[in-house]
Amino acid sequence: MSDENRPHFPRRAVITGGMPYGNKNLHFGHIGGVFVPADFFARFLRDRIGKENVVFVSGTDCYGSPIMEGYRKKVEAEGYDGTITDYVRANHDAQKAALDAYGISLDLYAGSGLDPAKPVHAEVSREVLERLHERGYLRKMSTLQFFDTKAGQFLNGRQVIGKCPVRGCKSEKAYADECDLGHQFDPEELIDPVSQLTGTKPELRPAENWYFDLPAFRDDLESLMDEWDLDPQVRDVVTKTVRESLAAPVIYIQGKFREAFDAIEADLPAHTTHEAEGNAQSFSVEFADWEARDKAREVLEGAGVRFRTGKTLLPFRLTGNIDWGVPAPDMDGTHDLTIWCWPESLWAPISFVRTALELDAASGAHRYSSDDWRDWWCAEDAKVFQFIGQDNIYFYCVAQPALWNALDWGLFQDTPVANYHILFMNKKASSSGAIKPPMAGELLDHYTAEQLRCHWLSLGLDAKAVSFAPKPYDTSVSHKDKKTGEVVLVKDDPRVVDPALKESAFLTNIFNRLARSCFYGAQKALGGHLPGVAATDDVAEACRKATLDYEQHAYVFDAHGSLAIAEDFCREANKRWGAESKAARDDAAAYEQALANAFAALRTVTLLMHPAAPFGCEKICEYLAFPAEAFFSWDHAFESPAELAAALGEDPSQHLCVELPPRYDFFEKHPSQA
Repeated sequence: MSDENRPHFPRRAVITGGMPYGNKNLHFGHIGGVFVPADFFARFLRDRIGKENVVFVSGTDCYGSPIMEGYRKKVEAEGYDGTITDYVRANHDAQKAALDAYGISLDLYAGSGLDPAKPVHAEVSREVLERLHERGYLRKMSTLQFFDTKAGQFLNGRQVIGKCPVRGCKSEKAYADECDLGHQFDPEELIDPVSQLTGTKPELRPAENWYFDLPAFRDDLESLMDEWDLDPQVRDVVTKTVRESLAAPVIYIQGKFREAFDAIEADLPAHTTHEAEGNAQSFSVEFADWEARDKAREVLEGAGVRFRTGKTLLPFRLTGNIDWGVPAPDMDGTHDLTIWCWPESLWAPISFVRTALELDAASGAHRYSSDDWRDWWCAEDAKVFQFIGQDNIYFYCVAQPALWNALDWGLFQDTPVANYHILFMNKKASSSGAIKPPMAGELLDHYTAEQLRCHWLSLGLDAKAVSFAPKPYDTSVSHKDKKTGEVVLVKDDPRVVDPALKESAFLTNIFNRLARSCFYGAQKALGGHLPGVAATDDVAEACRKATLDYEQHAYVFDAHGSLAIAEDFCREANKRWGAESKAARDDAAAYEQALANAFAALRTVTLLMHPAAPFGCEKICEYLAFPAEAFFSWDHAFESPAELAAALGEDPSQHLCVELPPRYDFFEKHPSQA
């Protein structure tokens, strides 16, 4: 591949990971499905464009109804006597500990309601709402919200549960205005609502809030989808999901209500009726806009005609009536409102970047190439990469792009990196659902962090939902013991290979073997020095090709493909070393040449595997006695260790590696796997 065909990387980049709610610790899906892929790309970019040009941020989503509900239950069920801030802080600290244990290299893991980011986030939130109001994109609307008459209070979103009203959705875990699959709807559409506080059916009462005029940006979103269709960094699932939300406002009515519909059709706003096609049991009624559809709903409800609505753009609620939230500015007679957690979580990464840069400037450390947040979020030579789960596409890829356009602050559109769900034993796992996934920290009782990092990266979540099936948690039946007749579970069957250890075999065997061969060979033949000769041309070209191929895959966030290239290259390097070292057993010059080839390959594999397995790769760098800043920099990506030593002003033959102890493992197995 020529340099002309290499992908273009920005001068500066922000990487964000989806924000976990502050009412829980992290299960494996948070880490494996979002944070490890984000960390892989953040580490790759630091190596590729310089660590001073990368800011990797995320944080705890501190506000909103899930946190209030979790806190209420903890107080009532466990007698917890801390404040809600104490509750969130404890969960935040546990989340941070789990991220650290997996080597997630965040520059800042903040909290939207915790210092030091709290005041910055409150200020950004105020700026956003006032700017939207100033530009005419806010609508003050009185809408219906659920009220528990027995408890005597309005209910927040998570305190109401029912069935999703969106046509085609089978979720029975829908909250006041969204289901667990991310579908949006009005509270009055929720089917069979039940108060989580008292178990009674709540009433709908009017409440006044601010809404963002999202439907006004339909054409802008259509144009953005056309751009994203051509962008190799944006996955098809994103544009497909967004376009589903850009559909015209439609109501679906079962054929058995056709006579009742015909009787009141003349009372409906202007519309087009589409007859049922094929085996469909419902016909559809299309309207010009969401307001006409809402008027039609009132007419249909009054006539007793049952219906379901389709996906379409609706005004996006920005404020709410709960106490625990970022305060909303008082505007046009509104008072004591808070900002709904979903909107403020969209601009929270801006708050976190501003916080990180302010802390850096105050400390005088100058870790970053610029302390001006606009150089990271608005400059033509910068990009923001948002790593999210597929169920968050609506917020980050529909609402957020429209908000950015409405603000007119020069914010460029982020690049969304949406992964499919990581399943647990072939079923969707949720800490609040029926299938309880293992917590991230628990898995480290059975695996090393690098084993799991490489396994999760190899699942290929960019293409489809994939199951994580760690053997220690697999309680399915393997077989019956022939002697005792007792059932043997998979987790207890020594004959069953653990699928989560597939990638570990590469680390602990293939990669480890190449590294040990280089060091022990140099200690045996060269006094621990680097070879004084260059790698052969074919080896140098193979190193260059693997590096360029890897770069292409990493550019489009294909960690699975990236690691496959590194593994295949390493296997070939081991074979070559085995053949060349055996042939050169009695020839010192040929043995040194074989070592030069092996060291060149080791340098390449270590560079390529660094984003996935940073701990072991950094040990290799340490024993090679190179500064990590130079060794992992892609400014030196095509240089062998000898060439790197020369570039750093050394005589390669005089570069002494750190002595490697006998039987040393750069990539260790977990003690439980011995």
